[in-house]
Amino acid sequence: MMNIRDVILANRFYVVRTTSIKFSQESARTFYQEHKNKFFYHRLVSFMTSVGISKLIKVINPGLSCVTIMQHPVCLIGSGSVDVHILARKDAVAAWRVLMGPTKVYQAQFSDPNTIRGSYGISDTRNATHGSDSPESAAREIALLFPTFDLHVWSQHQEPSFRAGKVELCLNTFVHKILDTARTIKN
Repeated sequence: MMNIRDVILANRFYVVRTTSIKFSQESARTFYQEHKNKFFYHRLVSFMTSVGISKLIKVINPGLSCVTIMQHPVCLIGSGSVDVHILARKDAVAAWRVLMGPTKVYQAQFSDPNTIRGSYGISDTRNATHGSDSPESAAREIALLFPTFDLHVWSQHQEPSFRAGKVELCLNTFVHKILDTARTIKN
């Protein structure tokens, strides 16, 4: 079974940024504010602030945005810090939603077992991934988790290199870096 990072790379997502955070009650409530009046809101906030979280992944797409959160079920006991990544690719929202599979883990495990939720989901709250429902939600969530990341600046100055494939993955940091222009010309 492929791990989640392998799934990301196999589906041609680029890793734009990475950081590690720990959700406070306040930051989790802010992050999930659109679910405030839903029955699972308090359970979700409690889970995201527990010591059992290990992976949080944000996804953006050149021209569009999509946000994704992941908890790897193998690492459910830990320090509570969350690895956060910004990912990019063409049609990221649609592609990520297909990779995630159904929200309900039971449904995912039986109807779409090869999706991330089908493979890694434990329960409907611990369903291994969350994808934002719109570019606007993605922009808000990325701003919360990556306050120094400017999507507009990235789109104008770095996105062209990503679109042209002039990047390489640094395995130590799990971030794609733009290739040096001189090095690109030699190749």
